[in-house]
Amino acid sequence: MSDTGHTEPTTDLRPGGAREAALIELVARDGPSAIALSAFRAQMLDHFGAFGRDLPWRRSTEPYVILVCEVMLQQTQVERVRGRWERFVDRFPGFEALAASPLSEVLSEWQGLGYNRRASNLKRLADAVVAEYGGVLPSDPAVLRTLPGLGVATAASVSVFAYGTPVAFIETNIRAVYLHVFFTDVDGVRDAEIVPIAQAALDRTDPRRWHWALMDYGVALKRALPNPSRRSAHHARQSRFEGSNRQLRSRILRALLAGGPLSLEELAESVDGDSRLAEALRALERDGLVESADDRFRVA
Repeated sequence: MSDTGHTEPTTDLRPGGAREAALIELVARDGPSAIALSAFRAQMLDHFGAFGRDLPWRRSTEPYVILVCEVMLQQTQVERVRGRWERFVDRFPGFEALAASPLSEVLSEWQGLGYNRRASNLKRLADAVVAEYGGVLPSDPAVLRTLPGLGVATAASVSVFAYGTPVAFIETNIRAVYLHVFFTDVDGVRDAEIVPIAQAALDRTDPRRWHWALMDYGVALKRALPNPSRRSAHHARQSRFEGSNRQLRSRILRALLAGGPLSLEELAESVDGDSRLAEALRALERDGLVESADDRFRVA
């Protein structure tokens, strides 16, 4: 999707190429100077022009559509989100439709994406947008952060991609880029150290394209070289799903969606007598996903 007009070989734009090496050398010598930041922007945007991904949600600026996408992408890989995002917004085409739908229907559509609390938060968020904002999603990241399930990064990303707000944010791929270029061979880097550089580097003329460029460069970087994110103070390996408490909670929800309400004995049978059942049920109740009445459990 190149539109830059540059004549150098596009392979030189990739992570590990000669042009990136010159950029890292410049940063090592001058730090995040104006010249270094200008070269950094050029590297990111030229790489995006040549290799940027054509993702379906990048063709929309509709706030609801962007919100659903960003919540799904919080802890789920892009390829898994592609088809499910379109199906979700077809079934629940806006805040009003999502707010009017039972949580059981929302969770049923969410199955397979994992971290089901995100679906519950998304439903609660739609309730709040309809009740408090007349069905219009706020554009201010500070206001977005007050809504269920939206942390600093997701609130900022929604504001950027839905409204074009010129604000910097850090997510996993963007973090990898800044670590690779500005913190080469430094361990234990905190996001608080990255944020001032991200704010200084921000392309305020087109923050959407800028953050797409950063994310796509981060993806390419992780494929080409050892993942720089391991040097982040916030890096943690995702726990194994098979046999985990997350898997058990997912099995409980599937059983309740398929045949609830169920008694404790029926649920125990559905999870093969797993001794962690009572603890998992308490966790699901705390998260507002499951409720009990008359000794039977159902989706809240």
